[in-house]
Amino acid sequence: MKQDSTRNTSYTLDCEDYVHVVTFSPFDSGDTCSLIAYGGNNYVVIGTCRFQEEDAEVEGMQYKTLRKFHHDVRVDAIAWSPETRLDALPPQIRFCTAASDRKLRLFTSDLQDKNEFKIFGGHSDYINDLVFAPKEGQEVASVSDDHTCRVWDLEGNEKAHFLLRSPGMSVSWHPEEAFKLMVAEKNGTIRFYDLITQQAILSLECEQTPLMSADWCFKNTLKIGAVAGSDWLIWDITRSSYPQDKRPVHVDRARLFRWSRVNENLFATTGYPGKTTTQLLVHHLGHPQ
Repeated sequence: MKQDSTRNTSYTLDCEDYVHVVTFSPFDSGDTCSLIAYGGNNYVVIGTCRFQEEDAEVEGMQYKTLRKFHHDVRVDAIAWSPETRLDALPPQIRFCTAASDRKLRLFTSDLQDKNEFKIFGGHSDYINDLVFAPKEGQEVASVSDDHTCRVWDLEGNEKAHFLLRSPGMSVSWHPEEAFKLMVAEKNGTIRFYDLITQQAILSLECEQTPLMSADWCFKNTLKIGAVAGSDWLIWDITRSSYPQDKRPVHVDRARLFRWSRVNENLFATTGYPGKTTTQLLVHHLGHPQ
């Protein structure tokens, strides 16, 4: 791990091959470090990061690879399970991937002799996002270009199937709303589904397309954020089905939206990868810049 000043990044990690996706675990693993997963054309690497802001004994950032997993095809998305624990004996690592062959793969490892994976098949087109049930981690939800959202158990059995009106771009599962699922569609509609009745119970509208990414605020369940076209948009679901705030942000269209895990007014957006003006921008709702 080294500091890198040439492109205004804080730290750079050298990797053997292309990296298509990077995901930090949003769950407490029982260790002071942060778990990170990154995937490329045929591999997933699991590692830990320890930052100076969290540990005064660390200079800058300390990275350690825990294990590299072979992956038959390109990795397009990674979701962490809340069952991942580094303080267990033996430790347990569990994550799920979406791949270019339109299948999900569930990996479970003790970082020693036990390294298992299961393949879930059912989607007929590209899988755009996936997420674990945030409390027990016994189910996985995924959305796809095939106009479906599907919920699976850990054996790969389909537990729920929601028909969408356009490609599913994002799916979110909030720990305080364990029986609701948020699904964002490319046509600009965000719907909430009741997992007990398997019915839509609420919908939000962007009024612009394409919606590329949406996220459910961890610190405030009433706040939803998304990017559509070149804008970011914010909803308060108690006030209206239309956004309360929106602003143009990326010249070449926006690609991703993510809320902060610790501040309900802080979020990040990215532009399209590969564009000359691609940026990762951090926004605060109390500040115009």
